[in-house]
This record gives sequence, C-alpha cells and structure tokens, in this order.
Amino acid sequence: MEEEQPLKIYFIPFLAAGHMIPHCDIARLFASRGHHVTIITTPANSQIIRNSIPHHPNFAVHTVHFPSQEVGLPDGLESLSTVTDMVNLYKVYQATTMLRDPIEDFVGNHPPDCIVGDFMFPWVDDLANKLRIPRFAFNGFCLFTLCAIESLKAHPIPLDASPPFLLHGLPHPVTLKTAPPTNIKEVLNAMIEIELRSNGLIVNNFAELDGEEYIQYYERTTGHKAWHLGPACLLHRTVEEKAQRGQKSVLSAHKCMSWLDSKKQNSVVYICFGSLCCFPDNQLYEIACAVEASGCEFVWVVPEKKGKENEEEEEKQKWLPKGFEERNSKKGMIIRGWAPQVLILEHPAVGAFVTHCGWNSTVEAVSAGVPMITWPVHGEQFYNEKLVSDVRGIGVEVGADEWGTIGFGEREKLVGREDIERALRRLMDGGDEAQEIRGRTKEFGKKARVAVQEGGSSYNNLTALIDELKRLRCCKSTP
Repeated sequence: MEEEQPLKIYFIPFLAAGHMIPHCDIARLFASRGHHVTIITTPANSQIIRNSIPHHPNFAVHTVHFPSQEVGLPDGLESLSTVTDMVNLYKVYQATTMLRDPIEDFVGNHPPDCIVGDFMFPWVDDLANKLRIPRFAFNGFCLFTLCAIESLKAHPIPLDASPPFLLHGLPHPVTLKTAPPTNIKEVLNAMIEIELRSNGLIVNNFAELDGEEYIQYYERTTGHKAWHLGPACLLHRTVEEKAQRGQKSVLSAHKCMSWLDSKKQNSVVYICFGSLCCFPDNQLYEIACAVEASGCEFVWVVPEKKGKENEEEEEKQKWLPKGFEERNSKKGMIIRGWAPQVLILEHPAVGAFVTHCGWNSTVEAVSAGVPMITWPVHGEQFYNEKLVSDVRGIGVEVGADEWGTIGFGEREKLVGREDIERALRRLMDGGDEAQEIRGRTKEFGKKARVAVQEGGSSYNNLTALIDELKRLRCCKSTP
C-alpha cells in the first residue's frame, strides 16, 4: 500500500504581532504532526519568526518583498506593532494591501493542499477559489466574540437606545456599556462575511472556555464550522521558547524571573495593554497613581517611545508622578518595550493581570490561571471582556467605555485612578470575591492544559481537522 503523503499547508498571517504570533503557533501544531507548513511573510517578519520558533524540519518560511519605498517607510518597518504614529500605521496597512500579487505568484506556482489565511487578507478567498484549494480562515478572535457580533447583526442596537445594551439571543444575558462604532462594525462584518465562505474557521481557544453553548450558537446562526485548536501558546514548553516568543524582550527573562522569585505568591499585578495600544501621558499618570495608592507590587509594560521622546529623559518621565520610580524601586518593575509575557503570567507571584483584552493576552492569562482586570480599548476587545467578566466570571471590569480605534495620543475619556485602584483591590485584597474568581480562573487554566494534551478537546480537533484536509485532498484528486 502506498504511504500517505504529508499535507502541504500555507499560512498567511497579517503583519501585526497579535495576528502573527498565534498564526505561527497554529502552524507549528500541524508541523508537530508531521505535515509540511510554510509561513508566507515579509523579510523583517520572517527574521522574528526564525528567531522565536525552534527549528523544525517541517516548518518553513517564504518571504515576499515588502514595498517600503513604494509607501514611504524606512527599511525594516514591516508590522503594525512596530509603529508609534497614525501616519506610519496607515503606510504599513497600505503596504499589506500590495502583498497580494507576489503571494499569488508564489502560491500559483507552488500550490499547496490548503491555505490558512488571516481574515485581514480577504483576497485569499479569491486565490483559493481560483486554484481550487481548500481555505480555512483565522482571525485571532474567540468564538464568543463572533457570536456577539452575529447577535448585533441580527438585533441591531436602536439609534435611540441608551446603555447598557443587551445582546439578544445569546445563551447568557450579556450587556455592553457602549455600542461599537459604526465604522468598526461595518469593517468587521464585511471581513467576517468573506470569512464565512471558507471551509472552516480555526480558533485559538479551547472549547471549554468558549463553551459548547456558543459553539452551537455560532454553527447554528452562521452554518459555518469552527475548529478549536488552542491555546496555541501552550505549545511553547521551555523557558527559552517562552522568552523568545514574538519580538525580542528588552529585559532578559532571567532578570525578570529573578525579580518575581523574590515576591510572594499572588502578590504582583502584571499590567500590559498589548502592542497596538499607546495610552497618552495623562492616562499613564492615572494608572501610576492608582497602582501606588493600592500598595500592590507590579510589573508594568509600557510601549517604547521612539524618536525625540526617547532621547530626552524628561520626556520619558512625564507620565510618572514625581519620585514614583524611586519610591517603588523595590515594589515595582517598569519594562519599556516588549516583555516575555507568557513567562511572567506563569510565575506564581503574579496574582492579577490588567489587560486590554486582546485575545492573545486573554487566553494566555487563562492558560496560566491568572484572573484579569479588564480594560478594553478597541476592536473586538469589548466583546472579549464580556466573556471574561459576565460569562465565565474570571475577571473584574475597570469600567472603560470608550470604544476607540487603533491609534496614538489623546482619548476623549480618562479612566480615573479611583476606578483603577478599586478594581486592583477587588482582586488583590484577598476577599471572598477575589478567591472565587481566582479559583474559577485556575480551573480554566487546568482545562486549557488538558485540552492540548493527547486525548484533550483541542488535540482531538486537530486530528479531526487533519483528517478533513486529507479527505478534501482526496476529493480533489479523484476525477
């Protein structure tokens, strides 16, 4: 009997850390089962991937030209996560729209058995159809969020309604403090409409966290199949792998872990708002005041500021109360730039995570059993918050209600230090509510680890998806 050939799968991640990291982790899952995977990306991003992912014989990276000169960007700036102003952010996005031709040329000349494309590249649908290749979509969301979006499509919020806004038809009573901006809603709906034409959706989550009730809701309302394969972050098992995941950390993992080793269990608050959220100085000042007033020990990640602001010490300190770092030199650590987040969250000293509710951060926290203080900023993050706080009860809300867009600089609303301190104390003062939330989070952390092990829900889903891809390949080859 002829030996069955491994699948040949191409992955096309969008050029932002929040998309690139989980997309590549998902690709590694297939490679770990003996199938040949290729990541298609640009030169600077390929270097990050090669540096952060251990060598594997079935894992390859193919690079296509990034049109830096064509859009007026300096060489090497090829990701939304590396820009700090709206002008360059737009230029990077404009450049991503120009990747279609070189990617189509490569795929057309070397066709795979399947393409997994980020939903930010809607043209992958046309490419797959033209080549008669199965396409699976990836958007980096949890399935609950897609259910919330479907609910709002079926039951739009009336123009004259006032908050809170009930999301109708969901298995749980879920309300939003603020309605999604029309432009965000329209863009997401358009991309999801194309996504639903794919052979299925790959989800970086485990079925137990989204819940069977939401899996059924999604498949019933959309007619689309979802495959829960995560949490993909648990694929990184060694300290070195976790430390190198994503971009290079500005602080050595050893120094960070040594500092945390000196702290008591559940005594440290980890504060990080992801790679695409740059709060203005007045909001950072409120956070600093709240953290100091709470008395909590902390690790605080602040995006690195580039240009003149980074050259002058007084500019770097504008957002901190006078003497803050001196008074908190033993209680806190400020990391200016990229941090080894998975390692930090897994440390037993970390007792809470102040997060923007980006899905990667959320599922990493759940996997580590760390409860969250939720502070959504833009995109789908306000939906993710509701899964954490209302549906699963594994976090508390800080009270943010300004649904912004990705950007930099001033915001219309400020989350005050009193609200921030109150949320910190709810999880860190050790009361009954905090203990219950912590207990639920740790249970989900255990379920996450079981899900990716042999016989677990995500492990079995990956096996079933591989079988489905083999079936599709067989159907294509049969006249």
